[in-house]
Amino acid sequence: MSAKTTTAGGGKRGPSGGGVPAKGLRAGILDLGDSVMLGLASTAPVYSLAATLGLIVAVNGDYTPLILLLGFIPVLFIAYAFRELNSAMPDCGTTFTWSRRAFGPWAGWLGGWGVALAGIVVLANLAQVAGQYLWLLIGDGSLAENKVLVTATGVVFIAFMTLVNYRGIRLGEQVQRVLTYVQYIALGIFALAIIVGIAGGASGEATTSQTFDLEWFNPAGAFADPGAVVHGALLALFIYWGWDTCLAVNEETENPSTTPGRGAVISAFVLVAIYVSVALLVMMYASVGTEGIGLGNEANQDDVFLAMKDVVLGPWGWLIVVAVLASVLSSTQTTILPTARGTLSMGVHGALPPKFGEVHPRNQTPGFSTQVMGAAAVVYYVAMSFLSENLLADSISSISLFVAFYYALTGFACCWYFRGTLRSSGRNLWFRGILPLLGALMLTAAFFVSAVQMWDPAYGDTQIFGVGGAFVSGVALLALGVVLAVVCRFLPSTRGYFLAQQPGTTSPGMRG
Repeated sequence: MSAKTTTAGGGKRGPSGGGVPAKGLRAGILDLGDSVMLGLASTAPVYSLAATLGLIVAVNGDYTPLILLLGFIPVLFIAYAFRELNSAMPDCGTTFTWSRRAFGPWAGWLGGWGVALAGIVVLANLAQVAGQYLWLLIGDGSLAENKVLVTATGVVFIAFMTLVNYRGIRLGEQVQRVLTYVQYIALGIFALAIIVGIAGGASGEATTSQTFDLEWFNPAGAFADPGAVVHGALLALFIYWGWDTCLAVNEETENPSTTPGRGAVISAFVLVAIYVSVALLVMMYASVGTEGIGLGNEANQDDVFLAMKDVVLGPWGWLIVVAVLASVLSSTQTTILPTARGTLSMGVHGALPPKFGEVHPRNQTPGFSTQVMGAAAVVYYVAMSFLSENLLADSISSISLFVAFYYALTGFACCWYFRGTLRSSGRNLWFRGILPLLGALMLTAAFFVSAVQMWDPAYGDTQIFGVGGAFVSGVALLALGVVLAVVCRFLPSTRGYFLAQQPGTTSPGMRG
């Protein structure tokens, strides 16, 4: 692997004048369409909406569509931060690289840890859901209750998607395209059936439909309970997370300094359109009531689509199960992508042992990093499944802490790195300064509000020493990153990263 400094994929150098170390990845293999597709698939939109919509309705009721829009605002602002930083430094390390350039080695290392941590923990969740939904399609669905079978199936799915990513970005893109088509076609059929049902005036058994009302978007009504708005927005944050995958494959994308950022912003807007549209249709069909398939029914909150499938689609109800399964499988693959490329970049820059920086010579993928990320996810999933399924669920709840942490760090890094260019134009002021800073401040607030909520022992399914298990597991996992960073600080192979003077810590606009 060459240590030569160049801009990956032939992209132009950013305003810093600094290039990106060549890593051996297959440059220019993805176009804008591929980038947008990866950004959409990584969020697992069908599963995320199915699993989260009922929870938001339970907190915010009719104001759920407004909450989905409010939750999108900080995500959009951070998407602009990703776009601007990528234009200057199209490095697959994303938050790790940018935070290092802005704030130094420790911030970079912890930013990289935040990305990897969120990926590993969510892979455990995705594996479990994939295992359950596969067996829901077979027989009477009772096999989905077999913990050993579900866990083994989830492990197989992680292993398979790890292999797909290991074998090459083009194979991964082809698998992703099939899974994306499956889930969106099934979701489209589901939405069309709902529209037909609404038009026909029949909304299913034991429920009452409701007509569209502009009051659902009234901030004055929603903010009558500010606590509920904050809680709902935090839930909405989770369903938008994942679009940044298209930035992690920037070195494998055409025009790496521009195309991935454009793909991130486009995918973010498409996501909010999908989420709000589907939420409106489902609310109009099933209502937010607490009976039958009503979204307010506690029995439906784990998966509102699963509760509605037979009423909406009849004998074709299995289609929505297939859609959720395809959704979690595609997200499994696209979650491994950024985590492996993040640790690849950390290895190349010396923040992790050199082995992490190796690229498979034939497949042109982060061979070792991909295997490590897959193995780490399997170990975490299996250990937590058999140690305590409730603790696994609570650790998954803490993902919002990890996401808010590294998204906020990226927003602050953007504002600080480009601080010297903010006065040069109105565009720079807004897209490099004001919006990223606002997004970072919102997500910092979300981090602390979420942490306070998780502290309550009644928040989740477990408590440790009188504190909520979600808080303990989330803080413990973040603290583990600090411990590992200290270890790397003294390892012979990585201590140079912490001791070397970091390039780019001065704003590009402040140089002579």
